[in-house]
Formats: sequence, structure tokens, C-alpha cells
Amino acid sequence: MTAVLLLVPVAAVAAGWLAVRLLRRRRRLLRAAVALVTVLVVLLGGLQLWALAALDSSAAARAIVWREADVDDISRFPARRIEAGPTVLALAEGRLPAGTLDEVTDREGDERPLGPLVEGSATEALVVLRDDEVVHEWYGNGGAADEPHTSFSVAKSVLSTLVGIAIDRGELGSLDDPVTDHVPELLDRDERFARVTLRHLVTMSSGLAYEEQGLPWSHDATTYYAPDLRAEALSAEVEEEPGRTWHYNNFNPLLMGLVLERATGTSVSAYTARHLWGPMGAEADASWSLDSEDSGFEKLESGVNAVARDYARFGYLVAHEGRVGDRQVVSAGWVREATARDTSRDPADHYQYWWWVDTERPGRFSARGNLGQHVYVDPATDVVVVRLGRDDGGEYWPELLRDVADRVAAAG
Repeated sequence: MTAVLLLVPVAAVAAGWLAVRLLRRRRRLLRAAVALVTVLVVLLGGLQLWALAALDSSAAARAIVWREADVDDISRFPARRIEAGPTVLALAEGRLPAGTLDEVTDREGDERPLGPLVEGSATEALVVLRDDEVVHEWYGNGGAADEPHTSFSVAKSVLSTLVGIAIDRGELGSLDDPVTDHVPELLDRDERFARVTLRHLVTMSSGLAYEEQGLPWSHDATTYYAPDLRAEALSAEVEEEPGRTWHYNNFNPLLMGLVLERATGTSVSAYTARHLWGPMGAEADASWSLDSEDSGFEKLESGVNAVARDYARFGYLVAHEGRVGDRQVVSAGWVREATARDTSRDPADHYQYWWWVDTERPGRFSARGNLGQHVYVDPATDVVVVRLGRDDGGEYWPELLRDVADRVAAAG
């Protein structure tokens, strides 16, 4: 018992000594942790300050500061105006039988009320045309009839139409022309560019390298944020033989922008105003976002900004084989070719000349953009559905808009 009693104070002293050592060690670890956090804060703060200072000269800086692409990018990038013409395609107010669009069928086959679905899904505009009649129109969540909305990749379908117009007008030869006929400096980098044609660009089968990593230096960021997109386009690298693989790739429209600019001798925005926006009967001026004030090159992969009814008029144009009234804006042959489900000269049946092909409904197609921007077209029934939103709201819009078109078509 005495020995045990003697061990108690010894154990207490030992425990105290150990506690002091641990406390000192913990303090050292704490000081090290504080120092590390301080260094990281300083580095991140410095990185942020550098990025803010380099917004006009660095794609990585823009990606760091602006982060993911957003509909508010319409106000971040400079833009060039696309003037509407003197003649507007008049859209009458139409009616659908009561209850036609009370509900829609979602991807899982469930019927859901359209009103709450649209209002709760970050949708800002929903416009439905049947021929030249507006049979359904809704704005909310900050959207308005006179408010321009950015298109994201719907711009690619606009660019497709411009290519068709340039071919119709003889400013471009054909889609089988090598891209190097117009951008010969690509040959200085890689002779394989001679095998890349304009057709390979518009069908996303060019074989050019494209990495999507969500990082400030990966291609998905640089082809969106670079302040000199001409230089970015010229940095493209051949990865495989063209025509073999469908790969969604923003280098393709950027290179086509260079081609179109050189072939027509004017900016893509001016060409759009003169040969598409005015002739198709747009009601309002649009704009095309630019990479920067210094470069002044259109963001061909994403940058058209317009009001909802004019996106619907664009859908009307292609639904009517390129014709508005007595004006053949783009040839019927081009529209059919650009939107066909055809793998005879490209590898994808769901995608043609920068248009998405609805493989579930023959003859239908759509222009699609990031965050749920859509222009869905059914030429057979003259139905066009436009959905614009702040994001996709967690909805799968291709099938929802297909069902809207189905119900409008069935209503007669």
C-alpha cells in the first residue's frame, strides 16, 4: 500500500511533465498551422490581386475572378451591336385550346404542371410560336420581353446559318474547302491542318485537341475567356485524323470565325446584321460579345445576345427553310443539310452543322446553349419553342421542350 501511495505523486509529476511537453508541442504545431494559413491567405490574396489586374490580358485571370460562365457575362464582356432592319417579322397573338400546356411530361415520364415547373426552374423566358403566332409567352425570375439574354452555344447555330449565307453568296466556296485556304498560317505549325476542312469544323469532327478540366488553363476556359480569341484559335493542335470522331470543341467555331471574317472582309457582327438579323425581321438590335476591346473578335462559340422573340424569329426562319415572307435569307438546301440526321459525311447522327438533331422526332432539331438556353424547332408543324434561363434549374430541357412541341402540334 505504501509503495502504491509513493507511486501516486510520481505519476502526477510525470503526467504534469508530459502535459507541459504536449502543450508546448501543440503550441508549436498551432503556430506552424497559423503560419501556413497566413502564407496561403497572402498567396491567394496576391493571386486574386494579380487576376484583377490582368483581366484584360489573361484567360486564367478571368477564370479565377469570374469563375464559371454565367448569364451575367453579357455585362462583363464588351459587345458589338447587331442592328435590326427596317422590316420586322410581325408575330400575331395566337390561342391554344384550353389546357393544352397545363402539364408537360418530364424525362421520367411524369406529368408536371408547366407553370410551377417554369417558375421554379430559374427560367426567365418561355416563348412558343406556331407559324407566326405566339401561342404561349411567359417571363419571370428577372426576365422580360425587352431584356436581351445571352445565348451561350445557341450562337453556334447562328454561326452555322452565316456560313450557309456566305456559301450562298459565293464568299465561301464549299464546306469541303480546307481551313488552310483561308488561314494558311496554320500550315506553319502543322501540315496536317491541310486535311481539316470547313465541314470538319461545323460537324465537330476536326480532330483538334480539346481538354475540358474546369481549370483556368484548360481549353474550355481559354476558348471562352481568352482576351485574344484569334490567337487562341491559332493555337489549336491536331490530335487525330479529321472526320473520325465527334468531339464538341470550341476551337471549331473560333477558326470558322477567322475564316468568315477574312472571306467577307467585315466583322461577323456586321455580316450578321446585314445578311441575317435584318433580313429575318428581328424586332430589336442584338449584340455579339467580344473577347476584349483591344482584340475586338466575336465570341463565336457563345456570344450572341438577343430578346426572346428574336430567338423565336430565328427559329421561324429555319422552320421555313430559310425564308421569311418574300426574302430567302439562307438557301433551303443549306437548312435541310445543316439540320439533317446524316452520317454519310460526318460521324454523329445527333449533331450536324452546329445544330442538335432530335433523333426521337425525325425532322426536328434545336440550338442549345449552356445553362439551359434552347431554340427547339419542328418544321413539319411550324412550332418553335424558346427557353432562356439563369441556369437549367435542374431540368432536362430537350425532352420537356419536345413534349411542349408535341402538345402544340397535337392541338392543331
